[in-house]
Amino acid sequence: MTSRILVSLRVAATPERAFAAFVRDIGLWWRPNPLFRFGPGESGTLSFEPGPGGRFTETYPDGRIFEIGRISAWEPGSRLVFSWRQASFSPGQDTEVEVRFEPVGDQTRVTVEHRGWDSVPQDHVARHHFPDAVFLQRHGEWWQALLGAYRASARFDG
Repeated sequence: MTSRILVSLRVAATPERAFAAFVRDIGLWWRPNPLFRFGPGESGTLSFEPGPGGRFTETYPDGRIFEIGRISAWEPGSRLVFSWRQASFSPGQDTEVEVRFEPVGDQTRVTVEHRGWDSVPQDHVARHHFPDAVFLQRHGEWWQALLGAYRASARFDG
């Protein structure tokens, strides 16, 4: 079984608007975490290039761009799947994020599953030498905080 993180929350929006706000406004709601940076040094602004094959990137203030991953599923109002890697990952150390948007009454449940952490050894710098359970808990807490910031900061009205 793969090491994975699973978190969810509800937002007051349709699945279509929740999806649009997630991808369009990620630069507004994403909160960098010094433990889980994509590359060394400063943090940049995240963005998605729409559609399957589009890039998920971090752009730094000096204009450099780091490709975090590629989109493998782009289903507005339903599902988004993209690869996720940090600059320190070796070939074969790949993780994947799936975000699902499910209607629940007049709200949408947004669920993030970040899987594939078993491809990254425990002694890797990205895991900070935490045992698997501790790393997954800490990373899951960060994803929960990110979703809270998404709910608070994203624009669900258009």
